[in-house]
Amino acid sequence: MAVPIHKSELQNSIQINYDKLRKELTSIPFELTMVEELEGHSKGTLMSINNLLSYLIGWGQLVLKWIDKKDREEPVDFPEEGYKWNELGKLAQKFYLDYGADDYVTLQEKLDKTVGDILAIIEKKTNERLYGTAWYQKWTLGRMIQFNTASPYINATGRIRKWKKQKNLK
Repeated sequence: MAVPIHKSELQNSIQINYDKLRKELTSIPFELTMVEELEGHSKGTLMSINNLLSYLIGWGQLVLKWIDKKDREEPVDFPEEGYKWNELGKLAQKFYLDYGADDYVTLQEKLDKTVGDILAIIEKKTNERLYGTAWYQKWTLGRMIQFNTASPYINATGRIRKWKKQKNLK
């Protein structure tokens, strides 16, 4: 799928890629969701399915926070307060801790809500607002949303499929 350059393409990209991810999640046995066997977000680390969901929720919540702050004309500390772009492995660990007490079902519900909230915000934005001007450095708002939603959903789906194949899961 090409990189979205229009509001409807962004909406479709998020929905299609999230639907594929959700389909993969439905066949994972609950008892395997906490086992750290997937390639982690930092080199040489392993993570669980729950960690992967925590990561996706964390980035989705950051997108919502960025948009809210920008809409209120407040400063945004990208990517997150206390973290630099070259510290994304540390940020992933933070997300794992932030949602570490949640079980698999709760994580899926939180991710569903996060994705729904992002899609609702996109629906309210004009194409001009999403793609007409730079929003963060050289990136448009639409591109920043895509970087942190549709693209990671593709990546997560691939990780899960690879793991399922290794585990001989259907």
